[in-house]
Amino acid sequence: MEATVHGFLLALGLILPLGVQNIFIFNQGITQRGIRLALPAVITASICDTLLILLAVFGLSYMVMTFEWLQIVLYSLGIIFLSYMGWSIWSNNPVSLKSNDQALSPKKQILFAASVSLLNPHAIIDIFGVIGTSSLVYFGTDKWLFTFTCIGVSWIWFTGLAVTGHWIGRVDASGRVLMYMNRGASLIIWGSALYMGWNLLKIFL
Repeated sequence: MEATVHGFLLALGLILPLGVQNIFIFNQGITQRGIRLALPAVITASICDTLLILLAVFGLSYMVMTFEWLQIVLYSLGIIFLSYMGWSIWSNNPVSLKSNDQALSPKKQILFAASVSLLNPHAIIDIFGVIGTSSLVYFGTDKWLFTFTCIGVSWIWFTGLAVTGHWIGRVDASGRVLMYMNRGASLIIWGSALYMGWNLLKIFL
């Protein structure tokens, strides 16, 4: 019970903040005509989080936190993807999105979801540095309970985000709320890219 509660609270605390991954999943819930059409993004993000949590718990956190070149690669790729994704969301026409003309295809959903999950240094540091480190106190069954609880939180959270986004998309018939949300989301994404750039610069200073 202790391992389960610990894993639940820890994973929930890490996933709650409005980050790039959350914004993307929420946006797919809004722009797709049905929840089923947003599943590629939800499933991809959940699988990526599952993979990262398993790697963190079972020992690769040390490598990411130790090798400077790996951090440089992650930050560089993250900046590129975030900059492009921010522009993509900013330039989309809400009316077109409501009619599903510019809704992302399953292939693009998978690509974007994987990029914002696997190329997000802050998410990786959170999962590897916090969840991976916290798991060290557990062994055997307790470690598995801790791990699967963290994974379960991710799957439930991303599904809930898509459902909430879809509900807001249906209520917002004019597309005005969606336009403002897209603008705000783009600014947050670009801000994340700038922050990554600053952290990348600090590595060389």
